Amino acid sequence: MRVLMVYAHPVETSFCAALKERALKALVARGHEVEVLDLYEQGFDPVLTRAERLAYHDVPENRAGVAPEVEQLQRAEALVLVYPVWNFGFPAILKGYLDRVFLPGVSFRMEKGRAKPNLQHIRRLVAITTYGGARWRAFVLGDPPRRIVRRVLRSLVAPTARLAYLAQYDLNSADAATRTAFLERVEAEMARV
Repeated sequence: MRVLMVYAHPVETSFCAALKERALKALVARGHEVEVLDLYEQGFDPVLTRAERLAYHDVPENRAGVAPEVEQLQRAEALVLVYPVWNFGFPAILKGYLDRVFLPGVSFRMEKGRAKPNLQHIRRLVAITTYGGARWRAFVLGDPPRRIVRRVLRSLVAPTARLAYLAQYDLNSADAATRTAFLERVEAEMARV
């Protein structure tokens, strides 16, 4: 399977980096073709420009500034997102990736004024993430990243696509055993992709 892994963390020694490496190793061991898009390493510009917004509904001209990223997404049969949750949201660089790449004609298409899903080739959607705070805090606040993945992104992919949302809550106080257990959980889930 062709897997696109979108990674969003600026520190190469972070726990998120370890999660990315563990997931990548497990996917490659299963024989998957994995393309890693490290948004920070690439220097991805998350800012949607005025010109891009004005051309937003002009398909296919709207993808001019992000053509390589669109092509990666269109090749993928599985999408794996690896990122931390900051301030109960995606890192700005990942939010900008979604804003700039998940365009009309790419992730959805307009038919008679209604948005229709357009990532039907994606049969597996996985989010691997960390939260500094406890699960109950995220729950009380509505856990926006979980909802976006489980509702918005899920609605764009194949209706039969399998979804996994792997979250390590309370990372700020997690001990080595907790972190190791989560790494193993990620590896086990990647073995099922």
